[in-house]
Amino acid sequence: MDHFYFIRHGETVWNVENKICGETDIELTEKGHEQAIETGKKILEQGITADVILASPLVRAKETARHISEITGIPMEIEPRLKEQNFGRYESTPRDGAEFHEAKKDMASRFGTGESMLHLAQRIYNLIDDIKVSDREAILVAHNGIARMVESYFTEMTNEEFSSCGIKNCEVKRYDF
Repeated sequence: MDHFYFIRHGETVWNVENKICGETDIELTEKGHEQAIETGKKILEQGITADVILASPLVRAKETARHISEITGIPMEIEPRLKEQNFGRYESTPRDGAEFHEAKKDMASRFGTGESMLHLAQRIYNLIDDIKVSDREAILVAHNGIARMVESYFTEMTNEEFSSCGIKNCEVKRYDF
């Protein structure tokens, strides 16, 4: 395929509390469910088509994808490689913490017990390469850390730009190969 769409999951309690969710399986808020439903409607209104919705196995992304699938009729599949990065000791800490912002620039760090940016890049870049040669048009539903890595696949950026990169809840972004 020559493109795909990326959508970040709807709002969670930890998003509201400004906490890093990471691999921790956090539910959507009521607003998060509403955002997902509205995103499904927006996809229909904008005439966005796809053969499949690939979703992270974490409940916040899975539920977002389920709502979008129900509204659009696009079938959904779980894609394990879309699981959010394990941020180790930073999970549940403030998202805008200076220490975390700096730690994200260290590509080989595993944050104590988590996953390095290099490991994350390997699985996300491999997934994008698979999508590129696939005959299916895809919508990916995942997380902010995954969005950052997807953006780095297409955009040259400094470590500072990478660390600051992000996407809003239920924002729809198109990527062209």
